[in-house]
Amino acid sequence: MNACRSSRKDLAGPGGVRRTNATGKGDRLLRYEVVDVEAIHVLVQTFYGCIRNHPRLGEIFERRLAGRWEEHLPKMESFWQSVLLKNGAYKGKPVPAHLKQKELMSADYGEWLSVFRPVVRELFVSDLADEIIAIAERIAQSLWLATFGQAGSVPPPELSSKASEWSGSCW
Repeated sequence: MNACRSSRKDLAGPGGVRRTNATGKGDRLLRYEVVDVEAIHVLVQTFYGCIRNHPRLGEIFERRLAGRWEEHLPKMESFWQSVLLKNGAYKGKPVPAHLKQKELMSADYGEWLSVFRPVVRELFVSDLADEIIAIAERIAQSLWLATFGQAGSVPPPELSSKASEWSGSCW
């Protein structure tokens, strides 16, 4: 069992609202039906567990966060709570934080989404996953524009998708 799957199993608590995905395809994975603080906690912990195993992004994050993951993950939970629950929990400034990352390449935002999308699809029911992914794509587009854009720039196509394109898993 790899790190992504074990992270998810260890963090999925009984308090969240979940249901069995009855697709008729043998998928017995229980998924969140609502976004709440617990679901966001599991999302962030699972996603960053996958990111840490990514061949390129894992190295970037590790150089920046070595010894500080326990500080970073609650910030990311606050960020996603602010975005998804609109509760104002996050007080940071993501654009300046990303501008400081001189080693980022344009394609890294697409790579980030290539990890994020399947994690969300595994954790949330389909309609809710679609909404979360659309929000994440808008965030990635905005950060890409702030980092790499110029007048008239258009974010790369990998920063947006159609639901039919989402598949796979980090585990």
